[in-house]
Amino acid sequence: MSKEIINVDNLQVWFPVRRGFVESLTSKEQRWVKAVDGVSFNIKEREIFCLVGESGCGKTTTGKAILRLVEPTGGKVQYGGEGLTTQQVKDAMEKAVSKKLMTKKEAEECLSGGCVEVTRLPKDKMKLLRQKMQMIFQDPYESLNPKQSIYDIVAEPLVVNNLGQNEADRETRVEKALDDAGLRPPKHFMWRYPHEVSGGQRQRVGIAGALVLQPQFLVADEPVSMLDVSIRSEILKLMLDLREKRGLTYLFITHDLSVAYVFSDRIGIMYLGKIVELGPTEEVIKGPRHPYTKALISVVPKPDPRMKTEKIILKGERPDPAHIPPGCRFHPRCPYAMDKCRVEEPEPMYVSQEHWVTCWLVTGEGKAQ
Repeated sequence: MSKEIINVDNLQVWFPVRRGFVESLTSKEQRWVKAVDGVSFNIKEREIFCLVGESGCGKTTTGKAILRLVEPTGGKVQYGGEGLTTQQVKDAMEKAVSKKLMTKKEAEECLSGGCVEVTRLPKDKMKLLRQKMQMIFQDPYESLNPKQSIYDIVAEPLVVNNLGQNEADRETRVEKALDDAGLRPPKHFMWRYPHEVSGGQRQRVGIAGALVLQPQFLVADEPVSMLDVSIRSEILKLMLDLREKRGLTYLFITHDLSVAYVFSDRIGIMYLGKIVELGPTEEVIKGPRHPYTKALISVVPKPDPRMKTEKIILKGERPDPAHIPPGCRFHPRCPYAMDKCRVEEPEPMYVSQEHWVTCWLVTGEGKAQ
């Protein structure tokens, strides 16, 4: 049985709503945008776990919060991968305690269960962890510095983390990362600038920048959404090959269910800051239980025009995350909503060993038509 690399428990990321001068004087209660509101899942070694949902549901914020690129408001994120030894972090914790940067109790909680508690790790110790947890960003046109050469972009993580014995060693590591990312021969690309390569090659540069530190866990934030369809399959195949070659584990973020179906091992469907359905990809796609999942799958184009399926068109707009409705947060758009859905939020209900849904319909108290 594969061990867990990432364990996310009740993760929350809330952003305060800015108030005007008059409102700040008359209103005492601070309002929050609940971008991520109680998300829990785990990712096993060498697994591809996919988060799917419409724009604004909190997918990217979840990925950034796991890496502490966005500070979580609450919840826990535990990293249990290899490569970053517990002793390394333990030594860092002891130094932090001796300098009174954290208490002994906080240090013990940070290393609970043989895992590193990411949310409790002091910010100045995050460099140790980010060598093993990296991110592939969505837009290769915005994520690469146009003033830097490809060599400088890929080598920057080595410089920041003070890795590499000398410049020649760093150049060797950059060449290896570019080669693994499919930019061959590497020296043909190293001294070019981002504007001198294609969109697909730009994304490979971004992947090389993540690979150069030899991480074990990657957050891939819609890495193919900005690319032509012909290039997407090449990037996805590259990521699968890297999983086999380097033993990588992925959190793959996308809004495209067809990509999630062919690429991931397990899938979580997000809506308005929460996961509403989670399970093995084949089981979720072929046997969806949540009305939102059913609606998403119903509008995916079918390769055979003779296949006729009824499309479920959701009415209304997604609610404002600053004003989440009571009860089930999907009930304003759900065609099967009951009175109970409007007042009581459903708990996760297992429909198989690894497949759960947050919907009152699953409990038998309502019946989908």
